[in-house]
Amino acid sequence: MYTELGHYLDELTRSGVLVATGGLDAGTRITTSGGELTVTDGPFAETKEAIVSFAVVEVASREEAIELTRRFQAIFGEGRTMMYQVFGPATA
Repeated sequence: MYTELGHYLDELTRSGVLVATGGLDAGTRITTSGGELTVTDGPFAETKEAIVSFAVVEVASREEAIELTRRFQAIFGEGRTMMYQVFGPATA
């Protein structure tokens, strides 16, 4: 599975579609109230689902992003993947 994933990521990198990949820790919650800043390190008890890694791809359409996700899921098998559009200066 990891060999196949490596090939897939290489393909996305060579095509210029893959912008970034990485892993995420348990998170830190930062809250401001009454001029005070409170920092609370995770993990948080109410977290039922955790994001453990991510990939940022730059594609022309939502459909293309869904197709890349379909191919990713085919490598990993069953599971859930969330997709978010990232807005930047050119899309804001």
